[in-house]
Amino acid sequence: MLEGISHITFVVKDLDRTTALFKELFNAKEVYYSGEKTHSLYKERFFLIGGHWIALMESENIVNKTYHHVAFKINEEDVDDYVTKIQDLKLEMKPPRPRIQGEGYSIYFYDYDHNLFELHTGTLEERIASYKTVDNGGA
Repeated sequence: MLEGISHITFVVKDLDRTTALFKELFNAKEVYYSGEKTHSLYKERFFLIGGHWIALMESENIVNKTYHHVAFKINEEDVDDYVTKIQDLKLEMKPPRPRIQGEGYSIYFYDYDHNLFELHTGTLEERIASYKTVDNGGA
C-alpha cells in the first residue's frame, strides 16, 4: 500500500552551491553528506525541508528546463520576502501563470541546474473549490 512520498531527488552540477541555496532559500536542514563516497549513483546530500526528505545528487548530466517542478507551501505574507531572496540569489524567475481567483499565488523559479520550483500560497482544497466555481459558471 502506498503510504506517501518517500523523498524527492534533484540532480545538480555543484553540490556545495546548491546546498548553500537550499539552506538560504528553503531553510533546509542538512541531515546527511556522503563526502566522496557514492553509496548510490553519485555524491549526495540529504535535507529536511518542511518535514520532507529532499536529496541532492551531483552529476554533470543535467537536462533542459521543463515544467516538472516541486511546490512548497508558503504564507501569502511571505511572498515579497521570498521574491527578494530569489532575486538576491540571482535565480531565474518565470512569470506567474494565469490564475483562477481563489487558487492562491505562486512564485516559479529555476535553481542553478534548471530544476523548477514553485512557492505557492494556496492549498489543494482552495484550488479545487476555485476550479469548481469556474466549472459551475461562477456560481
